[in-house]
Amino acid sequence: MNTRLLALLFLALSICSFTFGQKTAGAHIPAAGSAERQAILDALRSDQDQKFKVHYIKVHNGWCWVDTTPLDKAGKPTAEGGPNLLHLEDGKWKVKDLATVPEDPKDPLGAEDASPGFVHNVMKTFPGVPRDIFPPAKK
Repeated sequence: MNTRLLALLFLALSICSFTFGQKTAGAHIPAAGSAERQAILDALRSDQDQKFKVHYIKVHNGWCWVDTTPLDKAGKPTAEGGPNLLHLEDGKWKVKDLATVPEDPKDPLGAEDASPGFVHNVMKTFPGVPRDIFPPAKK
């Protein structure tokens, strides 16, 4: 097989892996304007015209942690927004209910802080969530 054919085969397999949601080597940030990022934000929208300012987004193995602020058409915040956990199920991103994560009395901010204790509780509540999608712990 020549080098060009091998390169095309590798490219095709890479695209298939990404497209069909197979496991990746590590967490990644979906590029602005990418189909993956669009699908994640679509799962958060209350209507198709809803816009967001994305403060943080990371995806790994079908899980996503995203922190957004909803914006109006002029780009002004319409609500406080905040973090969300999403899971890719049957090809669609689904928002998970963070209210089911046990509260830690030592960590009153919960999802807003994504402290190590909160992340631990999320991972217990939703088995399979990779640690590397969360923001680094604040010092």
